[in-house]
Amino acid sequence: MKNGKLSVATKLKYGVGDFGMAVVTAMLQFSMLFYYTDIVGVNPALAGTAMLIGKITWDLINDTLFGYLEDKTKSKWGKRRPYLIFGALPFALSFWGVFSIPQGIDNDLIYALLIIGSFILFDTFHTLTATAYAAMTAEITEDYNERTSLSTYRMVFSVIGYIAGAGVSGTLAGVFSDIFGVSIHQGWSLVGLTFGVLGGISMLVPGLFLKYEPAVESKPSELPPIKSIISTFKNKPFVSYIIVTSIMSVSFTMVTAMLNYYINHQLHMEESGLLIMLAMMGTLAVFLVPCGILMNKIGKAKAYAVGLTIASAALIVVFFLPTGPSPLIFVLAAVAGLGFSAQWVCPHSMIPDVIEYDELVTGERREGVYYGVQATATKVTGALASAACGWGLEIGRYVENSAEQPESALLSIRVLFALIPAIFLLICVPLLIKYPITKASHAEVMRQLTEKRAAKSEEKAENVK
Repeated sequence: MKNGKLSVATKLKYGVGDFGMAVVTAMLQFSMLFYYTDIVGVNPALAGTAMLIGKITWDLINDTLFGYLEDKTKSKWGKRRPYLIFGALPFALSFWGVFSIPQGIDNDLIYALLIIGSFILFDTFHTLTATAYAAMTAEITEDYNERTSLSTYRMVFSVIGYIAGAGVSGTLAGVFSDIFGVSIHQGWSLVGLTFGVLGGISMLVPGLFLKYEPAVESKPSELPPIKSIISTFKNKPFVSYIIVTSIMSVSFTMVTAMLNYYINHQLHMEESGLLIMLAMMGTLAVFLVPCGILMNKIGKAKAYAVGLTIASAALIVVFFLPTGPSPLIFVLAAVAGLGFSAQWVCPHSMIPDVIEYDELVTGERREGVYYGVQATATKVTGALASAACGWGLEIGRYVENSAEQPESALLSIRVLFALIPAIFLLICVPLLIKYPITKASHAEVMRQLTEKRAAKSEEKAENVK
């Protein structure tokens, strides 16, 4: 398996793990702020600020810390799999807690502590598992095209999870409420439990059944944790990558956080929310494979740029849609899905190439640290975007739990959902066109790495003699 063609079984066992990651991530991105404001009844500025505090405290350091520790892990299951095996159950239960915040508390401080505390607990187990899972991509294969294929399989499961987590959450909460005779608030709690369990089960598949030898044998990094983290920013391709993915994180988080508000209040199409989501995610799923083909033809970064350009065009049109139902939203959702298919495949295939470049320069293999730094940047920028959405709603005088909103609130929703994200996507395009790692340059890196590793092996053999 090391550097040859991966079997379909290997790709499927790895890919199914992202269903669990995606279903909970989507529910957080699309429904968390909406759950706090319109289900629990928390002020949007308070909710956004509490979410931000949760992410810039413990969450700010745990990705890189856990990535560093995972790189040094030694076990009969390898470096990554133990975290999936033993992290699945607490991952599921802690996610349930995020969507079980009580209603009717007349104290903002208590609400802030509940939001922060439940999020930090969940994020601890989510980070342990997600960092380990993501780092497997760089270990399973070093082949440029096979990484694209592996990421495509992974993203197919990711799209399925996203559709479930983003499109079905609210509907399922209503179904649970009717079936079990509980409040809609309790229905949301049951959805949190259901998705948490599904997420835990899906990550057990690669944890228990994906047995592989790392594509390259390497000893743990000898750098101290802080120096190891700081040194990643001396890697110029990684700096370019992290700038693009951070900007993209802000944009996509704003789109997902504001989607329910836009559908419910700008379009008044609450009953069509699932169909709009399916139009976007279904198109996205259809274009995952074509996106992978395009990546192999013109390069990963340029394919990424093409996708973001298409998505930004759709968002700009969305901004100008008038208040009230519009069938055009289904077409625009599909166009956005076509563009965002690049977001699902390209970045996951690009970061392993950065890790090989680092190995060539430093002589060390540090998948966990790189994935940890990336995850930290994504979470922090995502938290800032979520908080900005809460603050923007407050500035626009959004009224919680109300079907009628003032014009200022509707303008805030349109700006936060469409205009700002479109601008951010377009900022990424020239950065991606100038991205330093291409298929040819990666091939040269791998050639030099192969020679370097062979020389080390010969030197080690001579020392043994």
